[in-house]
Amino acid sequence: MKEKPLILIANDDGYGANGIRSLAQMVAPLGDVLVCAPDGARSGFGCAFTANDPIVLKQRENIGDIPVWSCTGTPVDCVKLAIDELLGGRMPDLVLGGINHGDNSTVNNHYSGTVGIAKEGCLKHIPSIAFSSCDYNPQADLMPLTPYVQNICRMVLRDGLPKGICLNVNFPVGAEFKGIRVCRMAFGQWLNEVDKRHHNRGYDYYWMVGHYANEEPEATDTDQWALHHGYIAVTPTNIDVTAYDYMQHFQEKLKG
Repeated sequence: MKEKPLILIANDDGYGANGIRSLAQMVAPLGDVLVCAPDGARSGFGCAFTANDPIVLKQRENIGDIPVWSCTGTPVDCVKLAIDELLGGRMPDLVLGGINHGDNSTVNNHYSGTVGIAKEGCLKHIPSIAFSSCDYNPQADLMPLTPYVQNICRMVLRDGLPKGICLNVNFPVGAEFKGIRVCRMAFGQWLNEVDKRHHNRGYDYYWMVGHYANEEPEATDTDQWALHHGYIAVTPTNIDVTAYDYMQHFQEKLKG
């Protein structure tokens, strides 16, 4: 008999987060699932991996029949360790990141540990998807996302993804959606990112905060527009970051 698809799930909110537990339950009917996630929050770790410290894996309480492991490293470490140590020589048919508690559209793509998981899977030529919700409530009911998550996963399991491309999927807040938009990443930036404080022991310290400014709010083909208008935003994301349109331009400039 043909083996069921093997689905590896990680996140950057920690193995006990509501989002990863919800995602595991959503995709359980689609195959054999294993969860390997950080032992605590690792938001903003992007594609970082641990180079200078030892990493510890620990088995945790199952989610139903789904085995759960925690890792003291980064979200990307979780993918690497699961593939090398936990899957018994099988390669996953699908790598999933999420469901993240927070928006990973636009430039957040570059900072997100959730998207970093999908990029790591993609680097290993495994079809990979990052799922995020714009609802920052850590106890938000995410189960209404189930049919959309399952349909996207079924499509990718059936058809695969092109080499070097993963999917970044973001859901707006709410239980009902107008539909799905396949869209590009909006251009924008984070402003006023540093909140300086003074400790009563005599030294300064800083919180990284800020607010996001969309630099093209009227563009209707972006992930930000889709989310703000009630659509699920699906952004195909390239691993190859080469600016091909400018290669010849710089070649000419560098000749002299």
